[in-house]
Amino acid sequence: MRATDASAGQQPLPGSPGKPSAGQLPWQIEDENSGTKFAVKVGRGVLWGVVALAAITGIRSWIWTPEPPKPVPTKVDSGPNYPIQEAQAVAARFARAYLTWDDADPQARADALSRDMPKGTDTTTGWNSKGRQEVVVAQPGSVSVLADKRARVRVDVLVKGPASAAQPKQDDKQDDKKTDDKKKDDKPKPSTTKWMGLEVPVVQASGRIVVTGQPGIVGVPASGPSVADPETKPADMAFSQRTRDVIEEFFKKYATGEPDAVAAPGAYIPALPAGMTPGGVRNWSVDEGSGTERVGTAVINWQLGDAELEQTYRVKVARVTSAQGAERWQVSEVHGGLTP
Repeated sequence: MRATDASAGQQPLPGSPGKPSAGQLPWQIEDENSGTKFAVKVGRGVLWGVVALAAITGIRSWIWTPEPPKPVPTKVDSGPNYPIQEAQAVAARFARAYLTWDDADPQARADALSRDMPKGTDTTTGWNSKGRQEVVVAQPGSVSVLADKRARVRVDVLVKGPASAAQPKQDDKQDDKKTDDKKKDDKPKPSTTKWMGLEVPVVQASGRIVVTGQPGIVGVPASGPSVADPETKPADMAFSQRTRDVIEEFFKKYATGEPDAVAAPGAYIPALPAGMTPGGVRNWSVDEGSGTERVGTAVINWQLGDAELEQTYRVKVARVTSAQGAERWQVSEVHGGLTP
């Protein structure tokens, strides 16, 4: 008797797994929901966007960071680009040569002028080759910059020349003629010094400054312009009186070359030139204020040989405390003139 499969005739229970029938897939195809489809599309879009960006910008710029742009230098307007100092030096040298002459050696003046004038310039013109004069000081001043690299330089010059004698009367000329002729060569002519201004035209050419032509003698002001008086600050009379001895002691040491002996710790005050003797403190007035530093004005008389000069100083005093707790005021700064 042949054994039979007990399960051969059995039907699978509803809901229980069983073998798929012929032509039936072992899985079921389920539709994706709308959210999943949207996410896939978005992901594909992002991927293609990255690929496109790489193609445009280049992968190299992602790996190597580009150098930051260099800052553009700021253009500073420093005014006319003109060699002021060179123009002053050339004009001063030229003024010294131009206002120096000696009829015993006229060529020396011509040679001196040729150093600062264009090549080929006749440096003998403008002077009649007579007389004698020398320059003691040549001080360059203002430079007026003009067009085409030209400028005008003011030079103040102190010259020493023969003194201008008073004209003798007509009646005395005949009587004194012979006497004067005899003494003319025996006595040296009196001389005098005087200031005069000289305006020198210059031009910048081939990398240097040269004088372009004849200068012109101009006047020197007899006085400066009017200016407002410096502002007077209220004075602390009580404090001025209390520190007057400090100022008198300091200026005595100042004149003897020992200002450090009475100056405040850390102060650097160079000594005065030798030969100055203090004639006393005429006035000492401290500005109103408070704190450990005060500023005042000292008027001092100095004796230089037989001469006496009155000088004005702005003096700063500082409060110094010793190791024992004692306090005193000492000079920490000294400046000449009525500066703030």
